[in-house]
Amino acid sequence: MTAYTLTGAGCCDTIRGRTEARGVVISYIRGTLMRKLPDRVVVECGGVGYDVFLPQFVMRSLQEKPEGEPIELEIYYHVTERQLRPTLIGFTNGYEKRFFEKFITVEDIGPQKAARALVLSVSKIAQAIEAEDVAVLKKLPGIGERTAKKMVATLRGKVAEEALLVDQGFSLVTMPDVTEESVGELREDGIAILLDLGHRRPEAVSKVDAALKRNPGITTPEDLIREVYRGERAAS
Repeated sequence: MTAYTLTGAGCCDTIRGRTEARGVVISYIRGTLMRKLPDRVVVECGGVGYDVFLPQFVMRSLQEKPEGEPIELEIYYHVTERQLRPTLIGFTNGYEKRFFEKFITVEDIGPQKAARALVLSVSKIAQAIEAEDVAVLKKLPGIGERTAKKMVATLRGKVAEEALLVDQGFSLVTMPDVTEESVGELREDGIAILLDLGHRRPEAVSKVDAALKRNPGITTPEDLIREVYRGERAAS
């Protein structure tokens, strides 16, 4: 494993990461906030635009930051054999990222599910875990009572540091608005994944459009592909 830092021509353009057997892993990015979407941002660094998915509490912390301003994010890099297109999940500091890495050690909680669930500030979720407050935890998107209890069983005693974190203290669960623009990007993401899996483009377009028609509330590529698969099973 080799660590590296890439610094662009601009004084604020930096990518920090490492190389592993699976390739380059990005762990930090600093650049210019080019675009804000309901669940992600585009960060320009060295002339390249990086699509970074942000948990809702991170998006809320950036509400007042205008496009064109400098931005720096700690990055959790996620890629699997089934989904070769990397997902970059961003956080405002290392404490949030480390909490996320603990969070995904809970059984049945992967990176995508964890990122969608983080609608409260890290301090509030950590406090609920340490207090064994299942009632609060099961309000998180995708987290039912059974999974909330697993969170407590796995993480209680391990997140006291994060419970003391001085952050925005977001404690209300609100869901991001679904816009025509975000649906268009989601559609293209789903089509791209199916193309990577060997489907022909007309077939991929048809499957994705049918899935979005059946379930217009989908907000992530992972859920979209699950809906495509459900549709395939129902038709067989």
